[in-house]
Amino acid sequence: MNCKRKGILPLLLLVLSFGFSQEKYTLSGIVSDQKSNETLIGVTILFPELQTGTTTNEYGFYSITLDEGTYIVQLSYLGYGSISQSIVLDSDKTLNFQLAESTESLEEVIITKDVEKLNIRKPQMSVNTLTINTIKQMPVVLGEVDIIKSITLLPGVTNAGEGSSGFNVRGGAADQNLILLDEATIFNSSHLFGFFSVFNPDAIKDIKLYKGGIPAKYGGRVSSVLDIYQKEGNSKEFHMNGGIGLVASRFLAEGPIKKEKGSFLFGGRSSYAHIFLPLFDIDSKAYFYDLNTKLSYRLNNNNSIYLSGYFGRDVFEIADSFENEYGNTVLNFRWNHLFSDKLFSNLSLIYSDYDYDLKLNFVEFDWTSGIQNFNVKYDLKHYISDTFKMEYGLNSIYYKFNPGEINPTTPTSGVNPFKLIDKYAFENALYVDAEHQVTKNLALSYGVRFSSFLRLGQDELNIYENDNPVVFNEDIQIYEKADPIGTDTFSRSDVIESFFNVEPRLALAYQLNDESSVKASYNRMAQYLHLLSNTSSPTPLDVWTPSGKYVEPQLLDQFAVGYFRTINDNAYSLEVESFYKTIKNRIDYIDGADLIANDAIEQVILNGRARAYGLEVLFRKNKGDLKGWIAYTLSKAEQQTEGRTPAETGINNGDWYNTPYDKTHDLSVTASYKLNEKWSFGGNLLFQTGQPTTFPNGQYEYNGISIPSFDLRNSSRLPSYHRLDVSAIYTPKPNSTKRWKGEWVLGIYNIYNRRNAASITFRENRMTARNEAIRLAIFGIVPSISYNFKF
Repeated sequence: MNCKRKGILPLLLLVLSFGFSQEKYTLSGIVSDQKSNETLIGVTILFPELQTGTTTNEYGFYSITLDEGTYIVQLSYLGYGSISQSIVLDSDKTLNFQLAESTESLEEVIITKDVEKLNIRKPQMSVNTLTINTIKQMPVVLGEVDIIKSITLLPGVTNAGEGSSGFNVRGGAADQNLILLDEATIFNSSHLFGFFSVFNPDAIKDIKLYKGGIPAKYGGRVSSVLDIYQKEGNSKEFHMNGGIGLVASRFLAEGPIKKEKGSFLFGGRSSYAHIFLPLFDIDSKAYFYDLNTKLSYRLNNNNSIYLSGYFGRDVFEIADSFENEYGNTVLNFRWNHLFSDKLFSNLSLIYSDYDYDLKLNFVEFDWTSGIQNFNVKYDLKHYISDTFKMEYGLNSIYYKFNPGEINPTTPTSGVNPFKLIDKYAFENALYVDAEHQVTKNLALSYGVRFSSFLRLGQDELNIYENDNPVVFNEDIQIYEKADPIGTDTFSRSDVIESFFNVEPRLALAYQLNDESSVKASYNRMAQYLHLLSNTSSPTPLDVWTPSGKYVEPQLLDQFAVGYFRTINDNAYSLEVESFYKTIKNRIDYIDGADLIANDAIEQVILNGRARAYGLEVLFRKNKGDLKGWIAYTLSKAEQQTEGRTPAETGINNGDWYNTPYDKTHDLSVTASYKLNEKWSFGGNLLFQTGQPTTFPNGQYEYNGISIPSFDLRNSSRLPSYHRLDVSAIYTPKPNSTKRWKGEWVLGIYNIYNRRNAASITFRENRMTARNEAIRLAIFGIVPSISYNFKF
């Protein structure tokens, strides 16, 4: 009997312990700006005694599940006052927070979002965030704030050339970057052939650049993701702000549709330097304009809808002989729905279009080309517990490619109408991602993306012997176009070629102590679109083409490992990362490739491979009047296209050669200093190894004509690139209580007038009959002044 009692007692205690164990409850809500009601992305919600927490998502929503109890919750977001309050968690609760800006001055300088100890433990790595206030502080060419040029000051990111809006990440090409504006794809990010970017800084809310450790919800590119969100608009009161500069001005208005429930935002930008060209007897035009708009409305506590759009256009004319227009159009309708306090969803219907138009009046024809897509996305985020979160969803994209069309512009034109064959494709993806706090010190992020790409039917498709559109001429040792042996015709619903890929993602973080951690990540990604360009920086004439029968999708494998540390209570921070990545099926071109108006582009391209590896260091000073960072990258980027048979030479004799984006050393120093309430100063110092290029190594005469012979591909380099920029911001009345507030921004780009080479060409001097090198430099020293206002 006693034995039975002894056996029952532990069982009874176990049952009682389960019966009286603590219940778990969920705290959720939205964090927004106190003055505008604008939701805030990436706000840290921390429970110090539990050493756990969460952050707000892209729509300001947060959720966390904890044991029943009384806790102190802390909210922090750099540039805003922190909140600390006690909460009693005895049931599921919805608690919305509003943060107040720490200062309303226009000169507020924010280096980056606060690096909390919580983020030391997060597995996410190879991600950089810049705030708009930081970007506005930076000196830029012609005084125009530029988001794209600002991110080139980060480690692992280089510019595609002087005055270009293109950028290269970890040795990747410009077309390998996925650029999103409110989830819509931007295919060309430049205005005026690269002198400005398409993003109006006044309309932008959040910017994230993923260089590695890319979540499974992103796909379609193999180098990086630049994810940009527009503001929603002020739902409490009407405001205006803008700026007036030497070459361009901008204006933005926002206000409530229905107070605290709905808002509108409308912004516009335009350049006007062309207005003054007639004063110099120049009969030409070069200007751009763009419009940003967004409507937001909260239907109820569980449903919100958004309608956002962007329209941009560039116009370039030379007298009566040349007219060029190009631009992006995007439109996105989004519906946020909260199924429960743990399950958040977002449905997006997206339209994106990039078109290009060129009129050559002297030959009387008009050339048009472009790319369109229709995208349906459905994403869900599941806050299962304080240690486990999941994201999953799907998206489908329908593409239409217009490679080009030529039409005569006059009845007397000698040009016959000609249309390159349109191409169509369908890209689909399913993904699931998990973030798992395994132990106090170990956190994991893992997921997988299942992607497919269907090349749909087109009017005609060439057929080649042995399915080989490029042949090698052994007699003269060059690649040549193969002659088609016939054509196939398809209906639109036919699938010419299909591709399926599994793209796993894995990242981990191990916290060494309260101030430091080590992280590692692996990415596999597939890219089904290719940019056909024989230049190293993006230009409007570049043409996109889909993978298909003769063009394989690019496949990336990237590994990264890093060490992260906060110093002196986050007064300083250090990030050190090393990466190695390989890319299969990277497009390469045969010598003399003709890419424009080519209806058989497969005849001039080969499939090669690429690799890049390097070390990145980012050291930041986050507090005090003097803030800034030092970014340094040591890297190598190479490409190889071997011969398909022993008889073929391949490109560059089948050896590895430098890509045009290989920059061995890349150093940038960015600083801002607040002297007092009226004056603040900024500066950038940049140094980069010269861009690889191919120079002639001799010449020969043929029929009395001098013909240059060239060295191996990209075996030479332009001179090293370096410059120093400075700026000053003056606020005449920083403590004014009036609604109108203004500031003057003075800047000098390239203060010591370095003539950085955009290219070097060679010619024969007519006077001396000797060969000479000619350096083309786009910018020397460029002073600027602009006036920014807020009302």
